Amino acid sequence: MSGSPVPVDWRAAALRTGAADRAAAEAGVRATYRAAGLTVPGTLVWFDSPLSATAAALLVTGRDRAVREATATARHLLDEAARTLAGHGVGPLPDPARLSVREVLRTAPWESARRRRLAELGPAGWSEHWTRTGGELWPRVNDLAQRVRGAVADTLTGADDPAHPVAEARSTVRLTMLDALLGQHDAAWLAALADAPELAGLAATATATGWWWPYSDVVLLAERPVALHQDEPGRLHCADGPALAFADGFALHAWRGMPMPADFLDRLPSLTPADIRAEDNAELRRVMLEHYGYDRYLAESGAKPVHRDETGVLWRIELVGDEPVVTVEVVNSTPEPDGTCRVYWLRVPPRITTAREGVAWTFGLTAEAYQPIRQT
Repeated sequence: MSGSPVPVDWRAAALRTGAADRAAAEAGVRATYRAAGLTVPGTLVWFDSPLSATAAALLVTGRDRAVREATATARHLLDEAARTLAGHGVGPLPDPARLSVREVLRTAPWESARRRRLAELGPAGWSEHWTRTGGELWPRVNDLAQRVRGAVADTLTGADDPAHPVAEARSTVRLTMLDALLGQHDAAWLAALADAPELAGLAATATATGWWWPYSDVVLLAERPVALHQDEPGRLHCADGPALAFADGFALHAWRGMPMPADFLDRLPSLTPADIRAEDNAELRRVMLEHYGYDRYLAESGAKPVHRDETGVLWRIELVGDEPVVTVEVVNSTPEPDGTCRVYWLRVPPRITTAREGVAWTFGLTAEAYQPIRQT
């Protein structure tokens, strides 16, 4: 007698990197089609990222013309996808005649499972259940999905190039991405409906791979990322490379969730105070300061403290075209294991004029109300 199946760790599945389990993913796809009463397509085509898979989806739905005219990058990606599809005997359509079956495979069974669970638990019970299962995971995977959508649209339409009118192309790309099931990035709602039998195939696919595009006669599947870096709150973040990267070179660069140009991050290891002062973009300059270190910048810039008292030292950095950076230097009263006391730099609003006011602000208090009995 076989044992019970091991429960899925949906957080781990959502953030997993590395090669997809293609056999398991394809078995999950076939199970999903059968559960929906659809004929399983005979052709399943793999791509290295959601970017290349989206290019293929544009071709198989006949939506590629507007995008092809957008940029040379789009034309290259579409040509590469066309060669891959041709190798599997799949050709592009001249008109939008091949329709997605996503609604049948995903939306209808999901709504059925959710209605059943809501009836079992009631509104309050469902809310509590969602909080315990998918609720915590949802912001993280939803952010990843939205970032991927935006980056695919930017890459295919040249959205960063003002010389190209990209509205039609961008709309077409986003419409085509709505054909996709998100695989591992559907983890939040699959966690909430984990026991629904009609979702078993979708769950199996989601634990094995990333995004996939289901059509009546062909399925396009994208590999998982090869690298993913997030900070503690779950924002994409990496100082020395892509925060999210796929095997074909499609990548997203970010600093604490803020999209960054790849060449900007390459500059961070060799920054100087002069580089920081010369940066015109205020957001990028703040990233530079954070990476460089407020204490180091202050020391190397010859900055002077504007106030000091028993709580710490208040420093102020004037920046051209931006609000000043004001920080409070405080010393941790609890010694480290080696006997030293760690120094912290706390950023506070520019309106702060005293060290006590700055430290109090970090606790949500006024300077008058901040009267610690004991510091730790």
